[in-house]
Amino acid sequence: MNLEFLSPYFIGPYGENNDVFEKILTELLRDHIYWRRNIHPEDLPAISTFASQSPDYQAAIAKTRTELHKLTANLKQSVPFFSPRYIGHMCSDLFMPGLIAQIVTTLYNPNNVSFDAATVTVNLELEVGKQFAQMFGFNTDPDQYPCAWGHLTSGGTVANYESLWNFRAAKYYPIALFETLKERELDTPESKVLPQKLQDANTWQLMNLSIDQVLQLRSETLSFWQYKYPQHFREIQDTIEQQRIEHQGMGLFYANHWKCKQPLVLVPASAHYSWEKAMKVMGFGAAQLVKLPIKSDMRLDIEALDKILANACSKNIPILACVAIMGTTEFGTIDPIHSLVALREKYRQQGLDFYIHVDAAWGGYLSSLFRDEDGSTISHAQAQSMYKYFPSDEVYQSITSVEKVDSVTIDPHKLGYLPFGAGGFIAKNRDITKLLTQKAPYVFEEDKDNEANVQFEKLGQFILEGSKPGSVAAASYVTNKVLPLNYKNFGRLIKQTIKTAEYFYDQILELKESLEDKVNICLPYTPDTNLLCIAINPVGNRSVTAMNDFGQDIYQHLKVHKDKAPKNQQFIGSNTYLLRSNISDQHAHYLCDLLGLDDQGFVQYVEDENTQSDKIFLLRHTIMNPWLTDQTNGDDYITKYCQYLEQLIDQALNAR
Repeated sequence: MNLEFLSPYFIGPYGENNDVFEKILTELLRDHIYWRRNIHPEDLPAISTFASQSPDYQAAIAKTRTELHKLTANLKQSVPFFSPRYIGHMCSDLFMPGLIAQIVTTLYNPNNVSFDAATVTVNLELEVGKQFAQMFGFNTDPDQYPCAWGHLTSGGTVANYESLWNFRAAKYYPIALFETLKERELDTPESKVLPQKLQDANTWQLMNLSIDQVLQLRSETLSFWQYKYPQHFREIQDTIEQQRIEHQGMGLFYANHWKCKQPLVLVPASAHYSWEKAMKVMGFGAAQLVKLPIKSDMRLDIEALDKILANACSKNIPILACVAIMGTTEFGTIDPIHSLVALREKYRQQGLDFYIHVDAAWGGYLSSLFRDEDGSTISHAQAQSMYKYFPSDEVYQSITSVEKVDSVTIDPHKLGYLPFGAGGFIAKNRDITKLLTQKAPYVFEEDKDNEANVQFEKLGQFILEGSKPGSVAAASYVTNKVLPLNYKNFGRLIKQTIKTAEYFYDQILELKESLEDKVNICLPYTPDTNLLCIAINPVGNRSVTAMNDFGQDIYQHLKVHKDKAPKNQQFIGSNTYLLRSNISDQHAHYLCDLLGLDDQGFVQYVEDENTQSDKIFLLRHTIMNPWLTDQTNGDDYITKYCQYLEQLIDQALNAR
């Protein structure tokens, strides 16, 4: 694989682009100083030219240098994510244009809470949200409805929180309208959303509207009330806010609506742990989070979800949201998003509606592989022609169906190759922000003359975070401009990781065959993306616990140790476990057969914590570094790793 096309975009494992990096960075640092000196050149320097001659000044500079040198000396013990010998977590070398943009913008210290504190980078952040929305296939033309929007967060966890925050606002808002009309004895118009007037609707109907329907109901009702009750409209608005769950809190709201059942949030068992945290943070409670079974391919079990939805529908249990994962943290697998969308349509016909969020923190950028330069979606056949295995029909349909969901999480600090922390939240309907606005006059001054245009510049009004660095927005914006989010540009980088993962997959199969008389090597599922896990069991061993101990012995040479410098390791990897409770009996039996294990010893639960028979140890490999296979200089770190892994296996076998 010739990787010359990637050469301009990274500093490189050996600092090959150090001259370019230093030259551009120095040029931009000098430009920043020039900017400082020319804001008001008539002002005298605040720091005297004689200051540097004083003992205190020199001592302070010396102390600063000392501490910074100590810092960089300690940082040399950091994990070398940039190295092709690192194939562990979701980290790699950084995209140089974005890295420089972030470093330089930090000098200007913009605060993206509002345009007033970030006159440049707030608009860059909104543009990044638009770029991501277009990559996912959402509409971004404000003349068409609904129009998407997005913004950056500190990471995927906050973006996941924000999805539930948005969904809660929409789910309960119709009830606030209903209670307001009752309290103030208001009339309502004929509805285009409901089959009858608002005052004749029941709670179940009001809690099973789509986001678009909620926003349309809000618009038609408020417009009617403003026209019919102009002198009391401000009081009506205040009453609506007082009736909202955000004002009353969960306790008071459900005390006032005791017939209303709390909604559930459905997530696959493979979902990130942030979803349970989100339920606690949002006040729903972890008990309302239902973990859905996953199938043998580590994807959401749609049949099981269908049964859960049927039960909820029959018992009038509302569903707030169903989450699909586009690139699970542990396995990199992609849930059947297209099937989930179809299932929602099925239950909408039965009166049960719910919102769909795609947690694409890892796999979001995979959408660029199927996006053409004109914004259209390339065909499955065209996509397949570029790879050996990828994408399967299921994966292609899933990724290209994201345009039909309500919101998406994406992490630029993962497959976007940007520094931590950069997450993103994209919503299909930007009008959802009308339900979230939080006023703060010292930050969000009203602009009556230009309200429509500057609405989204007041970011802090309707996002979870307040002060936030504009440097992250600059990094993402520059990255997406240098390599636009389509298959001919940024997609080429992602394509390289997929092709390398395919090559690694074949190498593992060869290793499995060559060592079949020593160990059983198993890929517990067919990889969907560029993340591969393998299990290894010595031939003749029937114990799950003994197999896990064997895997741990191998992993000791691949993990990061506190007392060992990462630079002294041949390769650095990561690990995870496949829990018995997350897979079917059929798949458990299948895995045990592949690994030569006693399937009776692979159990759902164990009483002794020291017994590991309820899970299978996996070596986890994130194939993200662009330099893992490079024909230009003959380096093939995939082959080197497989050879090293064979040595570790022999070493572990000899130590038994």
